[in-house]
Amino acid sequence: MPHHVDAGLATTLKRVASTLKAADIPFALGGSFAVYAHGGHSSDHDVDFLIREQDKETALKELATVGFRTEQPPEDWLVKVYDEDRMVDLIYRPVETPVTAETLRDSEMISVEAISMPVISATQLMVHKLLSYSQHYCDFATGFPVARSLREQIDWDRVRRETTTSPYAEAFLILLDRLDVVPFPGDKPVRVGG
Repeated sequence: MPHHVDAGLATTLKRVASTLKAADIPFALGGSFAVYAHGGHSSDHDVDFLIREQDKETALKELATVGFRTEQPPEDWLVKVYDEDRMVDLIYRPVETPVTAETLRDSEMISVEAISMPVISATQLMVHKLLSYSQHYCDFATGFPVARSLREQIDWDRVRRETTTSPYAEAFLILLDRLDVVPFPGDKPVRVGG
């Protein structure tokens, strides 16, 4: 983990992970801390865990037992827990797709702050990042550091396959090609206007 990660957030992350592990609740670390765990860079500083929807009540109960404040926001894709003022998102439906056992299997065990935990794959992180872009939120600046720093670990053909429905994802992949970060996935390079 890079030295500039907030020590309080790192401690909170460890507390959540060890509580979920002790309760046998399947999970994987996602979001910017997952990017860091893979050795990459992210412009966000959020703590996100992926869990299955059927485990959310148990997860909240277990975390409340060890002193977290829990919250079920009106959004129907995540729940939140707080360690003092530090927030952790437990996400069970990222980018409109339910977290399943298969989602959680697409992870690798990495030691994060001295606790071994499942971390979602770099490829899945990139897919989630690209599918989060929409007409309401399309800040490609959040995706570039992830793409650049993890590009060797990402299966770009799979990213393209899993994001074909999104014009924003396609635009991002074309930008990566034009900026010589990653060639456009698939057979032929894209030539715009040429």
